Amino acid sequence: MLQMTVGRVGSLLTRRGVMALTSANVRMASHGHGVSEQADLSLPMYWDRLDTPLPDKAYKDELTATDKSLKQKEKGPWTKLTNEEKIALYRIAFKDTYPEMKVPSHEWKTVVGGMLIFFGITGLIVIWQSHYVYPPTPHTFAPEWQAKQTQRMLDMRVNPIEGFANNWDYEKKQWK
Repeated sequence: MLQMTVGRVGSLLTRRGVMALTSANVRMASHGHGVSEQADLSLPMYWDRLDTPLPDKAYKDELTATDKSLKQKEKGPWTKLTNEEKIALYRIAFKDTYPEMKVPSHEWKTVVGGMLIFFGITGLIVIWQSHYVYPPTPHTFAPEWQAKQTQRMLDMRVNPIEGFANNWDYEKKQWK
């Protein structure tokens, strides 16, 4: 009985959440905000990419009067077209040329800067934690303590056949 109630409440909350997300544009428009139309992602899109030289659609969707006259001239012999007209026709179909696409961007500087800021903040957090969060290191980590512990183990002859004391020369009092 309780599971049905929880399921119904969850279903109701989910439906209300979906309705709130889908009717957001309607509410925005009703409050005087301008709502831009969303792009229809089922239609082909234009992409300038080196690995796909021919995009699914032309760069310019809406042609001006001069562009339309150029498109009519394009149907005729190309020998009658000037170089400027050929370039204009190219710019109707494509945004950038290959050399323009290959121009290096300076995005790497932003990425490296962001990484350095991230590492710096992380380092500050680690330093803060070592000062205020973690307890002090135990006295058993001190080199003097470890030297005394090693000497004690050698004096007790701990595992003298294959272990730690195997590498100690007891007659000369030094490591083998």
